[in-house]
Amino acid sequence: MPNSPIRRLAMSATFALGMTAACSFAHAAEPQALLEGFMRDVQGLSGDFRQRVLDPDGRVEEDSQGRIALAVPRQFRWEYETPFPQLIVADGSRVWIFDPDLEQVQVRPQDAEEQRSPLSALTDPDELERQFIVADGGQSEGLDWVTLEPRDADAGFSSGRLGFAEGQLLRMDMTDSLGQRTRIEFSGWKRNSAFAPDTFRFVPPPGVDVIGDAGEVEVEAATQAFPLED
Repeated sequence: MPNSPIRRLAMSATFALGMTAACSFAHAAEPQALLEGFMRDVQGLSGDFRQRVLDPDGRVEEDSQGRIALAVPRQFRWEYETPFPQLIVADGSRVWIFDPDLEQVQVRPQDAEEQRSPLSALTDPDELERQFIVADGGQSEGLDWVTLEPRDADAGFSSGRLGFAEGQLLRMDMTDSLGQRTRIEFSGWKRNSAFAPDTFRFVPPPGVDVIGDAGEVEVEAATQAFPLED
């Protein structure tokens, strides 16, 4: 199964989410100005990602692909399609992590998880400042980098980098305390596109184990696919 940053959140408090915007910004702007510019006039975003987990020697341990969606202010959907399906949905109050192969859903309050995410805070620049030390990461690999260092020693990762080119976020790199790196490449961003009504809603399918406080939620008659509208 993919050992994604979000999956490791469920296991070891590491959490990473993908979000971006296709809006333009000045090439020479300060890191904070770049980050604040992401969500300007943006209500929703969707795109594709490829995620690779590398060991300390740079060898690829896992390679997965999928789609992401984001709606202001606090909803997101992170869906792994290959090689193994997995779905993460944040509905504004809870984060749901659904593993079809294990027939298991983990659910937890969204506020606590957002405090460990370098990208979920981008919708709130003040929160970003509270949670991370933001700095100019220079230029390399054809990208302009912004570095994020968590202020919380228990964040589950030691450093993060966001890589930009031509007004878009194209890369997110994270390194944990053991030197394992997660590299996520983004593509195909769509700005303020329409979402299917249930994109940011999750209902546990019948027969799955629900771990955590799901609140008052009904069990669906079948697994929901929640397709994104084109």
